[in-house]
Amino acid sequence: MNRQRPHSIQKFFIALTILTGWLLSACTSNFDEINTDPNRIEKISPGTLLNPIIYEMASFNTLRSDEFTFDLLQVSLPFPSVSGGVHRYDISENAGGSTWNTYYRWITNIREMQTAAVVAEDPNYQAIALTLNAWVYSLLTDGFGDVPMTEAGKGEEKIFQPAFDTQEYIYTTILKDLETANDLFDPSRSMIYGTDILYANNVSNWQRFCNSLRLRLLLRVMKRNPETVQAALVTMLSNPDTYPVFTKNTEAAVLKITGVIPNVSPWGRAVDFTNARAAAEFFVDNLNQFNDPRRPIFLTQARSSDGKTTIGYKGIPSGYAGGESQFDFLPSNLNVNLVKTDVGPMQSVMMTYAEVEFIKAELAQKEIFGEDAQIHYENGVKAAIEQWGAVLPADYFANEHTQYDGTLDRIMLQKYYALFFNDYQQWFEYRRTGLPKLPKGEDMRNNGIMPVRFRYPTTVQTNNAANYKIVVEKMGGDNINTKVWWEK
Repeated sequence: MNRQRPHSIQKFFIALTILTGWLLSACTSNFDEINTDPNRIEKISPGTLLNPIIYEMASFNTLRSDEFTFDLLQVSLPFPSVSGGVHRYDISENAGGSTWNTYYRWITNIREMQTAAVVAEDPNYQAIALTLNAWVYSLLTDGFGDVPMTEAGKGEEKIFQPAFDTQEYIYTTILKDLETANDLFDPSRSMIYGTDILYANNVSNWQRFCNSLRLRLLLRVMKRNPETVQAALVTMLSNPDTYPVFTKNTEAAVLKITGVIPNVSPWGRAVDFTNARAAAEFFVDNLNQFNDPRRPIFLTQARSSDGKTTIGYKGIPSGYAGGESQFDFLPSNLNVNLVKTDVGPMQSVMMTYAEVEFIKAELAQKEIFGEDAQIHYENGVKAAIEQWGAVLPADYFANEHTQYDGTLDRIMLQKYYALFFNDYQQWFEYRRTGLPKLPKGEDMRNNGIMPVRFRYPTTVQTNNAANYKIVVEKMGGDNINTKVWWEK
């Protein structure tokens, strides 16, 4: 049994309404400078597409956290779920289809934004476009492996079957683009083409996002070229004035979804978020061991089988065998308030300050940079807790399950919670490190092996058959166990 999702046609009209709202606002109060210049009325300004790109990408990724990452990484699971399902590593052929289509659609819009920024000779918008392009392409290539980049979105040049670029080439390109973007950012220069919904035109925070993202991506590929990547990481972290990164939660790339049209929750009905689901045992049990203050924010309490008595926070195992009747209680669920906007802005996470601290903790633990991994570990935990409006208890790190023990396992377990609701990042980080250590359910498919990528959509196989055949030969297959470049 699957939880109810908005019908695809309904989703289309919601997206169309939202995009129309952004574009209308871009032509009225948010873009007065266009209205006062009759020669520019029909031009696309560097800011026209910025808010639609931010909103559509962030909200789509939030949906994918819910629909895919939560189930795969044992945050939650469909309930009842008597057979199959992502939590059992039963991944359908077109599981990545919406990801492929959505990312390429907005990559095209990012390219248009970048072109407009070049024409306008505006370095900040050029830098933002490069940052967003690197962000989207990193998600795309980490999900699929080799993908079209050089020839992508060039229908106007009669290129309708683009060749695939290697993941190594894509990472080389986007890491270079992020370095270029950092050099382009000019905080002394105002952003004049409307007010962006992520940072309200704070150029310094956009620059911090750019460099924090670069840290994430360098760490991800460090295994492939250790000396070069480690040198780049050390250079960045040794020169914070040149390469500023997130230093507090208010600088993080977290879109606040207010509920005011067009900035609305991607759930038309909040109840669809919690319908026919349960919290996973792994996710809940660790929070219980932590005595974590995020529990009431993330979860509901389990109840007795008659529903009359709460029995604390209790989940069910992912990949369980048999029917739901084996559970003599009603398990905890995720908290519906996570996707509501009438109780405060909803968080759509792009990248957090906590992640930066956990990156620093890992580099210190591996003796690559820094001396005190514990400080960064505790900073990361504190930031991850406070991000969701909770307060770090004074004795939180006195607990044997939360105190820093010098291991990467401990860092990655807390990082797993810091990446909650952050697109596919829990999945990507598990593939990079094999952590946290997840239990194996009795009814797991795929021989109990964590899937490492999406298959290419069937439309790609059909409409770009020649290049599809080439890329499959290069990658060594097209299945959920075909490792991407940085995993090999």
